[in-house]
Amino acid sequence: MTIMTLLLLLILFMVFFIYFLQLNPVEIAIVFYPDHVIQASPAVVVVACIVLGLTVGYLLHLYGAASYLLKGWRRTRSEKREREVSELHREGLARLRSGDSTKARRLLQKALSMDGGRIEVLSALAEVQLADGEVDESVSLLQRARKLAPKDLTVLFALAETYGKTQRLSEAADCYRELLDLDGDNYQGQVGLRDLYLAQQQWSDALAVQKRLVKKGAGEVQAAEKLLLNGLRYQTAQQAEAEERFDEALAGYQKLAKDAPDFLPAQVSLGEMLRQQGRSEQAASTWQAGYRRFGHSVFLKRLEQQAMAEENPTTLLGYYRQQVADHPDDLLLRFFFGKFCLRVEMVDEALEQLHGLEKSCADFPQLHLVLAESHMRRQRLSDAVAEYQKALGGEDRFRFGYVCQECGAATSSWQGRCEQCGCWGCLNLSDVPSITNLPAPEVREIHHGERD
Repeated sequence: MTIMTLLLLLILFMVFFIYFLQLNPVEIAIVFYPDHVIQASPAVVVVACIVLGLTVGYLLHLYGAASYLLKGWRRTRSEKREREVSELHREGLARLRSGDSTKARRLLQKALSMDGGRIEVLSALAEVQLADGEVDESVSLLQRARKLAPKDLTVLFALAETYGKTQRLSEAADCYRELLDLDGDNYQGQVGLRDLYLAQQQWSDALAVQKRLVKKGAGEVQAAEKLLLNGLRYQTAQQAEAEERFDEALAGYQKLAKDAPDFLPAQVSLGEMLRQQGRSEQAASTWQAGYRRFGHSVFLKRLEQQAMAEENPTTLLGYYRQQVADHPDDLLLRFFFGKFCLRVEMVDEALEQLHGLEKSCADFPQLHLVLAESHMRRQRLSDAVAEYQKALGGEDRFRFGYVCQECGAATSSWQGRCEQCGCWGCLNLSDVPSITNLPAPEVREIHHGERD
C-alpha cells in the first residue's frame, strides 16, 4: 500500500469521524464498574472501538507471523540436522562395509549424538559393535531401538540374528515369534525361526514352520524346501521312536514312505521298525522294494543282518538267486550275494559270483578282500596273498606324494622347484609326520652285561 493511499484513507476516516460527531452531539455515559462513569460522544466510542479492534488484529497478525517464522526456522534446522545425520549414517555404513570399523563407529556415534531416536543409526552402530565382539553393547542398542519402535520388523530381525550369533537361542526364538505375530507371512522370519529350531533339534516345531515355508516356495526353491520337509518328518518319527512311542513312529515312517517314495531313509527305517515288531516278512519286503527303487547297498545290508539274526539264510539266498537271474548286470547285487555266500560257508558259490564280478572288470578293495578270504577258506594261500596285495594297492599303496611347504600344491614326484608358486627346495613328503624337531635320544655307554 502506498503512502498516498494511506493518507487518502486517513482523510476519509477523519471526514467520517467529524460528520458522525456532528450528527451525534449528545454525550453518553459509559460505566466500567460501579461509581466509575465516563462521559463520551458516540462518535468517539465508535472510533475507539475501531482503533482497538485494529490494534488487536495487528498484534495477532504479528504473533502469527512470528510463530510462522519460528516454525520455519525450526523446520529448516531439523531438516538440516536430518540431512547431516543421514549423511553420517550413509558414510558410516560405507566404512563398515569396507572393513574400517573404527571410522564407522566414530561417524555413527556422532550421528547418534545428533539424533538419538534414529532407528537405522542405532541398528548400524549395533552391527559395528557386534563385528568388534561387543555383544552386550550391540544387544543394548538394539533393545533401545526396539523400545523406540516396538513394531519395526527390521529391528526385531536384527535383534534375533544377534541373539542367534551369540547362542542365546531362546531369546532369538522369542524375537522371531514376535516378528511373526506382527507379520505372519514374513519369509525371512520363518526361515530364521526354523533354523533356530533345527539348531536345537526341536523337530516338531521346525516341521510346523517348514510346512508354511513349502507353500511359499516355487520351482527349485520349493523342491529344496520339500526335501527339508521330508527330512523333518523323518526326524520327528525318529524322535518318537527314541521316546518309545513306537506306534506313532511307525505311522510316521509309513506316511512318509507313501507321500515321498523317493526319500530313502524312510524306507530303511520303516523296515527296521517292522522287524523290531516281529513283522519280519513285511520288513524284508520293504527292504527288497527299497533296493529295487534305489539300488542302494544299505537295503542289502539290512536283509543280510536280518537273515543272520534269525539264523535263516535260505530266504535271502533264494532272493539273491532270483534277482541275479533276473538282473545279471547288477554287480552290486552279485557282490553282496557272493559275500553272503562266504558268510554262510558256501565258498564255491561265493567264488563263482566274485569271479563273475572280476570278469566284468570290477576292481575295488572290498572285492579283493572277500576273494582273499574265500581263497583262505580253500587253503589257496598264494591266491589269497595275491588278492590281499590287490586290496592294498600293491607298491603304490606305500608311495608317498610330495607337498609344497609354501603353497600346499601336491605332486607325485619330487622336484627342485614348485610349479605352482615357484619356490625352490620347498617340496616335502606328504602324510608323513615331521621328526626333524624331535629331541635326539640320549647316547650313553652300555656296560658289559647290561643288555642282559
